[in-house]
Amino acid sequence: MSDLSILFPGQGSQEPGMGRELAEEWSVAMDMWKFAESESGLPLREIFWQGSPADMSKTDALQPALTVVNLSLWLYLKDSLKPVATAGHSLGEFASLGASGILSINDTIKAVSLRGKLMSQVGNPDHGMAAILKLTQSDVEEAVEIARSESGKELRVANYNSPAQYVISGEKAALDAAGIVVKEKKGRAIPLPVSGAFHSPLIQEAADEFAAYLVKMDWNIPAFPVYFNATASPEKNPAEIKKIMCAQMTSSVRWIEIIANQYEAGVKTFFELGPKGVLTKLLAANLSGKEYEGKGIGNLEQAQEFK
Repeated sequence: MSDLSILFPGQGSQEPGMGRELAEEWSVAMDMWKFAESESGLPLREIFWQGSPADMSKTDALQPALTVVNLSLWLYLKDSLKPVATAGHSLGEFASLGASGILSINDTIKAVSLRGKLMSQVGNPDHGMAAILKLTQSDVEEAVEIARSESGKELRVANYNSPAQYVISGEKAALDAAGIVVKEKKGRAIPLPVSGAFHSPLIQEAADEFAAYLVKMDWNIPAFPVYFNATASPEKNPAEIKKIMCAQMTSSVRWIEIIANQYEAGVKTFFELGPKGVLTKLLAANLSGKEYEGKGIGNLEQAQEFK
């Protein structure tokens, strides 16, 4: 398939039992779960195959577990799929690094295990995130600037998910101020159940520690283009990729531009490898009025259709 992009989802796509059937069917996937458990120090299979939604939402467990699911599906299908591009949403970007060979699979799992630990430690009751619906990008950006000015607190657009969905991240006083402006503009602001202001400068300390780890890893030329969250563009140079990823934790996720840029580059088919199909649903808003195929592949049964 010469027009195929592989998309990998991030936090919020977890679901009970994810990856279990594939792991019990295929030893390569089970070995990845065991390796991730060793790296994270957490009983990931117990949490995601038998645990509660609250346990599954904890970022230190979620990040390595979801990455294992995403990459298990990729490794199971890679001989049947010939992508010309890939992209991952926030955490999912690391699955793109592993799938394209920029990082080895083991190094990818090591990286997200540390990322999950660091992000779980930046929890602050005065920080948060909110989804903004029913407003244009310019209205959302204006609301953020007004809220920053009125509150004197940090706030930014963290995720440009689709023309109908944005996420803002920052200090609670600024989030509250933004909520008022959003309501005045006839939009909706929905607080998200997160412990920190992710994709913002408020987690810079954790980002710096993570970057210090990333620079020591082996970075390779990608086997196919990866469109990066921070730039919305592909990059081949491993040294430049390393710089981009060192800034990823505090950079905005430019998903609208990523999908638009891939489409303009000739991608007309998008397969999402991961649970729930969140990114597949976003395609409808991002490619409204355009011809494309979008498909979510999230479990063993769906994956077997392509073997």
